[in-house]
Amino acid sequence: MEFTDYRTFRTAVGGRLLEVEIGKVCEQANGQAWIKYGDTIVSCTATMSKTQREGIDFFPLSCDFEEKMYAAGKIPGGFIKREGRPSEKAVLTSRLIDRPLRPLFPKGFYNDVQIVATCMSMDNDCPPEFCALLGSSISLSISDIPWAGPIAGVIVGRIDGRFIINPTSEEKEVSDLDMTVAGTKEAIMMVEAGANEVPEEVVLDAIMFAHEEIKKLVAFVEEISAEVGKEKLQIELYEPPAEINAAVREYAELKMREAIFTKDKLERIANMDAVEADTKAYFANIFSEREKDVNSVIDDIISEQVRGMILDKGIRPDSRALDEIRPIWCETSVLPRVHGSGLFTRGQTQVISATTLGTIAEGQILDGIFEETGKRYMHQYNFPGYSTGEARPMRGPGRREIGHGALAERALLPVLPSEEEFPYSIRVVSEVLSSNGSSSMASVCGSCLSLMDAGVPIKAPVAGIAMGLMERVGADGTSEYAVLSDIQGIEDFMGDMDFKVAGTEKGVTAIQMDIKVHGLSREVLEMALRQAREGRMHIMSKMLQELPEPRKELSKYAPLITSMMIDPDKIRIVIGKGGETINGLIARTGARIDIDDTGLIYIAAPDTESGEAARREIEMLVKDVEVGETYTGKVVRILMGAKGGELGAFVNILPGKDGLLHISKISKRRIPKVTDILDVGDTVTVRVEEIDDRDRINLTRRGLEDIPIIKGEE
Repeated sequence: MEFTDYRTFRTAVGGRLLEVEIGKVCEQANGQAWIKYGDTIVSCTATMSKTQREGIDFFPLSCDFEEKMYAAGKIPGGFIKREGRPSEKAVLTSRLIDRPLRPLFPKGFYNDVQIVATCMSMDNDCPPEFCALLGSSISLSISDIPWAGPIAGVIVGRIDGRFIINPTSEEKEVSDLDMTVAGTKEAIMMVEAGANEVPEEVVLDAIMFAHEEIKKLVAFVEEISAEVGKEKLQIELYEPPAEINAAVREYAELKMREAIFTKDKLERIANMDAVEADTKAYFANIFSEREKDVNSVIDDIISEQVRGMILDKGIRPDSRALDEIRPIWCETSVLPRVHGSGLFTRGQTQVISATTLGTIAEGQILDGIFEETGKRYMHQYNFPGYSTGEARPMRGPGRREIGHGALAERALLPVLPSEEEFPYSIRVVSEVLSSNGSSSMASVCGSCLSLMDAGVPIKAPVAGIAMGLMERVGADGTSEYAVLSDIQGIEDFMGDMDFKVAGTEKGVTAIQMDIKVHGLSREVLEMALRQAREGRMHIMSKMLQELPEPRKELSKYAPLITSMMIDPDKIRIVIGKGGETINGLIARTGARIDIDDTGLIYIAAPDTESGEAARREIEMLVKDVEVGETYTGKVVRILMGAKGGELGAFVNILPGKDGLLHISKISKRRIPKVTDILDVGDTVTVRVEEIDDRDRINLTRRGLEDIPIIKGEE
């Protein structure tokens, strides 16, 4: 087959070949790229509606990462056997694509734009999220859609102090850093990272290391765009008319400034709403049917006032200093029947987190194209309408909730004890009770307290903080900026950066950075990280005043879980025919028992007594018979000779272990028949005299005659 506009471009990334095919598939999209990296193939498209969406004041961009199970050679689980709602990993990857792309679209652009990245072949050593991010940038760059890219992104790992680009799955296992960085050739746009208590200076070096590779990839995308890119469409961007802009500013600017700089959030919102309502009413007849234009100017006024007061006078809406943290108070054991709870309040942001402990078998099973098939630590985040004073429907978690839950999970995962140290599955749920900025970092703090309250022996306490940025670029290109600690809602909404940092005293465990400008310099990042550490240590000191270390004992309502290891060859003995043995054990002791293929057994019991009873029974089941040891067992069969004489009795001394008690070994004196002394069902004490070379067990009762035989009917 001949493709008239088909082109292939090649480069190397992380020591592996990257191929970009243009013009082979999806020809009706505005832009398309087929990315091949190892055996990973991701198809990326960018599509735009022909007209602007009416009646909106936001840019309608949607980014979707599509997991296809065939890509990993899997059939979807469940009854339907086709891909349904996206997995959490797919949602997180979609967010990863969206965040660096969105700031580069022009203001006032209201055409629908859809980015779709479909993973069609999966190589675990060549990350599809990297391909999706790069492919989306290429698709937009070569399309006719207005966009100020290109961007590129890479994944950075660190092994033995050495940074690597796009680590393989084997390298990820030993890396103490998993960081995705995206940016333009000038500056950083986005950071998403999990780390094993890595110092801030190392994090900064990793970001800069990534940017050097990003510059090369952006140049690669520019080459592609220069050769096959379309001319960008000239789309009329929305802007309020000059006369409306001037009139609204003259009427509302001073009033709105006074309303904005109110310390209490609720009072501030009420004052701002009052100014907005008054302004709309005043212009309702003057500019009839132009409410959208009036609203746009009001939004501009709010943004300019917040930014101007901070940059020109160092005054924040609630009068705090730039590096000042809002008042904090904490409480643990708030919910008496849960296994652990922590209430964290910082200013008007409040989160309660609840910890639930369960068996390893209760961990989450993951059905997706990635290698990870399950996890024992699950962190979920809920953001109900009442937390912001809104009345809105209660639905399932959206992308924001999934993203914030994953961030908190990543922040706490490095300090959790191993499965061998603490054989529990752990679920933490963070409920946002009130939100005025950085509820995700409040959930990290509340969840850390909750885990400690539950008695989870974490390695170190973790705290989190959200940093903000206000930046102004002059006509000559010079920039002035202010880095804000512990941003509140209005500073997040009107600011240029949301930089969340979580970690221990030793170092960083998680980072998430989003910006609304065209990138950040090393200088700004360095200042933000330094200021974040100072704030994080202050927050942690307040947390530790409430609970300085994990509780020594678990809640009385938590299951008691112990583990033991048996020979894998003896698993069948514990399970028994058709599960008869293990089910009987569970029924007798009340404990829940899970066994994996390695012979590791977890025993979850409602109390210590039942747990110990289950352990003793399992130990007896798998115990090896030893010569010289005494056992008490039941007679299970009388051994008959060829001529009908009774030769001895088989005694079950351990589960699955029968030994022969010969007639001559029953007593010192001679007995004519076995049944003169023993019958099937009798309980008798015996000693192992010999185990022959065929593993046959020979028993004796000599010397034990004084121990009475318990007859079966007794």
